[in-house]
Amino acid sequence: MATPADTTSTYGAIGNREDLSNIIYDISPTQTPFISGISHGEATATNHEWQTDSLATASPSNAVIEGNDATTTAATPTVRLGNITQISDKVPQVTRTQRQIDSAGRGDEMDYQVMKMAKELKRDMESALLANNAKVSGSTSVARELAGVESWLATNFDGGVGAVAPTGDGTDVNTPGTNRPFTEAQLQGVLASIWDEGGETDTIMVGSTIKQAMSGIVNGGAAGAAQRVVDGNAKTVTTAIDIYVSDFGSLAVVPNRFMVQTSMLVLDLSMWAMASITEFMETPLAKNGDSDRVQLLSEYTLEARNEKSSGIITALTS
Repeated sequence: MATPADTTSTYGAIGNREDLSNIIYDISPTQTPFISGISHGEATATNHEWQTDSLATASPSNAVIEGNDATTTAATPTVRLGNITQISDKVPQVTRTQRQIDSAGRGDEMDYQVMKMAKELKRDMESALLANNAKVSGSTSVARELAGVESWLATNFDGGVGAVAPTGDGTDVNTPGTNRPFTEAQLQGVLASIWDEGGETDTIMVGSTIKQAMSGIVNGGAAGAAQRVVDGNAKTVTTAIDIYVSDFGSLAVVPNRFMVQTSMLVLDLSMWAMASITEFMETPLAKNGDSDRVQLLSEYTLEARNEKSSGIITALTS
């Protein structure tokens, strides 16, 4: 049955007000677990430097003759390392008219864009700090770039067939090798290597696919199934691994959306830091017309305090 003739309806009426929700729905992820987990410090030059050192190898043959003259022990100098500060920014621009009209879901459009782009900037920084990227000193025509975590991890390195570890000073990148499935033996090998070097890891950082592959250990593997937690009252079965208890301590298993998704980072977070000349700055820019611009800026770098404290497994699939 059709609407009776000459009946006014919404299909032909003029002047009905729009129904636009005053809420903006955005589920884009903003968690940056690496930036949140490491310490933050100050950089005072574009080449931020630090030193590392290590003890001599323990020797069971350290025996001297009674009454003999003492022999001087040769000293080993410290190692001086550095990373380049990188400038990252976001620049929203909004017209005067747009800032003055009535907008749904926000008051001032510029305030909304600043809030949104500040979150985007933080995501960019997380990605840069974790990247397989070598440092670039830059010039008047080339942007400076920091060396990310993956370009430092050389000592405790497990890659696929054809993999090549980086030098370990941020000047080159790793070659991950041919993709291969994740196995617990890979993780155990890297953990043992780190422990032998003196590291005390606390965090395993992985992408979504490798997180699920790691949780698959609960369902069984070469060494048998890990402990499965069943709550009969709540009708739940826990099959995820959020804490991995190894022979060398317990490590939190942290998923990260902004790292290389085929890598597993095994980290001592206390041995990594973000050093900033400017951690975050919001600067209104000069007007060139009937609009406003704001620059959101950060100048920062990664401080790899001692790469032997951590390790990496590359070229992983589920």
